[in-house]
Amino acid sequence: MKRLWTPAWIARHVAMVVLVVGFLGLGWWQVSRAAAGNAISWGYAVEWPIFAGFVVFVWWREVRHALRGPEAPAEREPTAAGTRAADAPTRPVVRRPVRVARVPAAAHGGEDADLAAYNRYLQWLNDNPGAKPGDYPG
Repeated sequence: MKRLWTPAWIARHVAMVVLVVGFLGLGWWQVSRAAAGNAISWGYAVEWPIFAGFVVFVWWREVRHALRGPEAPAEREPTAAGTRAADAPTRPVVRRPVRVARVPAAAHGGEDADLAAYNRYLQWLNDNPGAKPGDYPG
């Protein structure tokens, strides 16, 4: 509970109270305008209390998060070398690329001319990485 009375948390508590009171006050002002005949103010009269509720929700979530504290890392099984896996330096996981076997065009019954031209164009772009599409000679 002592963590919630640091200067940063006191500022958060004050900001929450100011925002909620301000939003509810603006909602009441919109209700009075709507009662005076301004029809669009009914929408704003509903909107401002929703904003106040959102501020309370975020504040409450942050309070719960602060009271929960840092979570302890889970104990892991010892590795073959006798050290725990949590103690070992971590390396980014690099996966191997997926290799797909190409099926010859004859197996599909042949390609049409547009598809073959497009594939040649893509192959040319792949072979010339700095080239612009307008440089294609075909």
